[in-house]
Amino acid sequence: MSSHSSRLAQQMAFIIEADKLKNIFRQSYISDRSRRENDAEHSWHLSLMAITLYEHANDPNLDLLKILRMVILHDIVEIDAGDTYIYDEAHKQDQAEREQKAADRLFGLLPPDQATEFRSAWDEFEAGASPEARFAKAVDRLHPMLLNYLAGGITWSKHGVVASQVRAINHKIGDGSDTLWEYAQGLIEKAIASGTLPDA
Repeated sequence: MSSHSSRLAQQMAFIIEADKLKNIFRQSYISDRSRRENDAEHSWHLSLMAITLYEHANDPNLDLLKILRMVILHDIVEIDAGDTYIYDEAHKQDQAEREQKAADRLFGLLPPDQATEFRSAWDEFEAGASPEARFAKAVDRLHPMLLNYLAGGITWSKHGVVASQVRAINHKIGDGSDTLWEYAQGLIEKAIASGTLPDA
């Protein structure tokens, strides 16, 4: 097999494995409440949010392609590690370990240069230190909150989540975008007013 064919085989193996992301279901329901969202749908919707909303980032000089790379890749580790609900403190204890192991395996399917490039983007997102990562994390936090608001707080209710928890978990949206955090706080207030989120 030529080196070109070998490289393509590795890339296709990664792409085929990534299809499994469609079978990882999140806690979030889609906006019409008919079913839970899968990770592939979440990654697509985040990409759409990023290209639509990046003008609202705190840093005006963002690399949009870098953001897109992060939001497309950030949850791929859940193929092995599963979805960890953001309010589930017990399950979050070993989340980093599970996801690091998954990243090793999944990105290891790629040719070495792409494995390094993709893993670097994933690590950057996880660290949340760069302006691009902060904005990517902002939309990643806003998205499930928006869906939950649109679905009448179904997931908040199911897990007994209250407003103080939602604020505490999501205040980091402001690290990437003050504008989006202000919008998110408006959703919280509307959810409290409608009775879908207890004000505690």
